Parts: sequence; C-alpha cells; structure tokens
Amino acid sequence: MKILVTGGAGFIGSHTIVELHQAGLEPIIVDDFSNSSRSVLEGLRNILGYEVICYAEDCNRPESLRRVFGEHDIAGVIHFAASKAVGESVQQPLKYYRNNLGSLFTLLTVMLEQQRTHLVFSSSCTVYGQPKELPVNENSPILPAESPYGNTKQICEEIIRDTTKSGVPLKALSLRYFNPIGAHPSAQIGELPIGTPGNLVPFITQTAAGLRGQMTVFGDDYPTPDGTCVRDYIHVVDLAKAHVKALQLLFGQAAANHYDVFNIGTGRGASVLEVIRTFEEVTGTQVDYRIGERRAGDIEQIYAEVNKATEGLHWRAEKPLREALADAWRWQQKLMRKGG
Repeated sequence: MKILVTGGAGFIGSHTIVELHQAGLEPIIVDDFSNSSRSVLEGLRNILGYEVICYAEDCNRPESLRRVFGEHDIAGVIHFAASKAVGESVQQPLKYYRNNLGSLFTLLTVMLEQQRTHLVFSSSCTVYGQPKELPVNENSPILPAESPYGNTKQICEEIIRDTTKSGVPLKALSLRYFNPIGAHPSAQIGELPIGTPGNLVPFITQTAAGLRGQMTVFGDDYPTPDGTCVRDYIHVVDLAKAHVKALQLLFGQAAANHYDVFNIGTGRGASVLEVIRTFEEVTGTQVDYRIGERRAGDIEQIYAEVNKATEGLHWRAEKPLREALADAWRWQQKLMRKGG
C-alpha cells in the first residue's frame, strides 16, 4: 500500500518514511523543502537502498496534490507539513496560520475529492496550553494556546473532528506529540534545522560542536525542580513507529468515519538543565550555556500520560533519554565530518 507523507523530508517525516518501509508500506513524499533539505533524500536512500518517490510541491497547492493522487493509488496519508517553531510563530503569526491551516484545508479537500479516507495528523502537546494538572491525558482540558503555533494545532484538530462529524467518509487520528529528539541510529538522517534551531537538542549539539557560541537557557525561575522548563522528550524513532501503528488502527476501522486522538510521549518529564547534564554525561562533552530571560510562548512544564496509546495503538516508547542524546550527538558529528 502506498502512503502519502506530506513534509516527509522533515525530521519526524523522514524517520517515519523508514518505519513505513520496514512495515511493508510504500511511502511517497510531498515536501516543498522550505524547512528541510534535499540531502535527507540521500540519507533515506542509504538506509532503504532505493530512491523514495518525492514530489517537491507545496501542500497549499491543490493542483499539486491532485497530481500526486492521480498518479498513485494512495491508501493513507500522514500529514506533517507545517511550520513548527513556537518562538517564530509568536513573531510571525500570519505565516503560521496561512501555512498550517491552509495546507490541512487543501489536503482534506483533495482527499475527499479523490475518495481517500485514511489520515494521520501530526498534532502537538501544545494543544493543552499550560496544563493545571500533570500528567496530561487525552481528556485534559484544551486550554488557550500559549503560541500561534499551538493555536494552529488546536484549530487543525477541530477542523478534522468537525469534518468527520459531518458524515463524510474520513477516518482520522491526531497524534499529539511531546518533544521528539535524537536521530536514526545509522546517523544517515536526523534533525536538520535551517538557520537558528527552534528546539533544545540541536542547540545543545551545535553548541557542543563549537558551531555556536554560548547557548541560552530561557529562564530558571519556573516552578519546577531546578527552575527550568520541563518537557517529555521522546526518541524520534519511537515517535515514527507510532505512525505505523496509527495507520494500522485506521485500516482496521469498520466505520465509514472515525476520529480519535492519542498522546505520543514517554510519560516522564525532564528539565532543560537535566537534558544538558545528561548530554554531558553521555558524550563527555561540555555545553557552554547561560541562564537568560523567559521566552514568550513557552509552557513551563508538560508531560504525557500514555495509557491510551499503549492500549489503543499497542505502542509504547522504548528508547531512553540517554540513547536519544547519544544518537543526536552521533548525527551532529556526522554533519561535522561532511562539513554541514
């Protein structure tokens, strides 16, 4: 079966391509490379042993998606394509609303035109806002978003839910990711931010590699054990495997329309300083950092309850924080050797 993966050259998308292949599915990428690199295709070829079909197209263009559906018998869609940096979304909200909402609207429109019924949506734990109780589960309140990025994920989930409620033949799952980190153990693919990283671990690895000066930890006065923000960090390979499980669940659904949500995390939180110190222990490399002011849009702490994913998807995170950081550092060293 052919699976369309929008944003398939991105960090999570590329790792999901590998897991789809290993599950006997044929991935097809649509990616405009606005936030990814074509070098990822080489890494995928080295892992898989063949060239993945890739369309360099924008998901906001319906004619581009119609072409893909017209040329392939698509059994399911995983929708990653979106702008994703919390800090940038605060500074450029219109970019996020236009891209994140527009691409989903276009994709759903074309899917329904083409009578394609299976969708896994890349959502985020940011839909919970700043939770009042931890850990958060799928029934936790959806509080006001702390950033435009988080708000786009809330709205996208509402769009999908309302579409399935309308009675159209659509089966969809939203996977609410916590914080993906790490890289493929082969070091052929990994997180490859363009410009200044928007996530913690690439900042750590680039600083440790000497590519950046002193990094800033945004605030140490939060009500957490060491004062820094707490997140649920999940190895990207574990996260990728959850998408295969989600598709398998959708394929087994007898109902004409269906919608559900799942938290995808480890069930454990780690602070920014804990991640830095663990990285230093695992790699033997020091990270030069300073404590700065809080950053607008940051949630102070969040981590998942994952019982629903364990029972409903028959999935659980297996790789610990130490392994994820070791893989991320191996990937960074590979980039250094290549001059990246």
